[in-house]
Amino acid sequence: MAILVLGGAGYIGSHTVDRLVNTGSDVVVVDNLSTGHQSAVSEGARFYEGDVRDQEFMETVFNDEAIDAVIHFAAFSIVPESMKTPLKYFDNNVGGLITLLEVMKKHNVDKLIFSSSAATYGEPTRVPIEEPDRQMPTNPYGESKLMMEKIMRWCDQAYGIKFVALRYFNVAGAKPDGSLGEDHHPETHLVPIILEVAAGKRDQLTIFGDDYDTDDGTCVRDYVHVEDLAMAHILAVSYLENGNPSRSFNLGSSTGFSNLQMLQAARKVTGQAIPMVMGPRRAGDPGTLVAASKEACEILNWQPEYDDVEKIIQTAWNWYQQHPNGYED
Repeated sequence: MAILVLGGAGYIGSHTVDRLVNTGSDVVVVDNLSTGHQSAVSEGARFYEGDVRDQEFMETVFNDEAIDAVIHFAAFSIVPESMKTPLKYFDNNVGGLITLLEVMKKHNVDKLIFSSSAATYGEPTRVPIEEPDRQMPTNPYGESKLMMEKIMRWCDQAYGIKFVALRYFNVAGAKPDGSLGEDHHPETHLVPIILEVAAGKRDQLTIFGDDYDTDDGTCVRDYVHVEDLAMAHILAVSYLENGNPSRSFNLGSSTGFSNLQMLQAARKVTGQAIPMVMGPRRAGDPGTLVAASKEACEILNWQPEYDDVEKIIQTAWNWYQQHPNGYED
């Protein structure tokens, strides 16, 4: 039986596919390549190019492959873009999930690992954030992920489709050997943007907002390494295969780093000056997001290998130095 990875040509998806293939799993990848790269997909996986919203296409995949479980990464995830084009996010993220669940129900596939987000919490009521805490998103991206979680809960009740929603925080880093990494066009994530400045591809880094209620006024985020995140998805598949109930888990380091602290760490790792200017706040950005990941560690037996933000940045720098132009496909 195969594991279907939707969005398996993307940043987190490709690292998860790589780990699955290397542990002997039978892996099928679906990606429309709007943001992913086919060359990032491990050779041991079978690849289908298509869109999760295309029900006829998805039916073909499920007819051709003996799917046992689905890992879902196929969603748009840029907060500022979601503020400008909310319908795009609801159409792709929510609409795509509905199509997927229809096909899963028809083919009696009842295990779904879902890439959720800390953005479902909005401005937290306490830090670190725990899974039962209030979910009140401050942007359409987070709202779409929360809607998707709610849809899955009702489908569990109605159809018995079990799910694990993994709410993760800021993902960074790359496979240590530099063969896989982060390559978005345009790039919107802090760590790769910092590294583009370090490499001279950008003139300077803009930090958005220095008037948040944090120690240095800049946003604070919890950074988790992409390889640790990939492992959590594999553990979540095993959790459902063992007959456990649907539930959500936070995935993070339980430690917050401000944007200025990340800049200083990158300067140390790269040895570059990395010029910076301060810009205004971006709409929809909460001030502090830090996860309490105790439940994932205890219940999934998740044991993150990377707990040092400089080591995380170093793996991303290794990738960037080997692939200054990304995957180039």
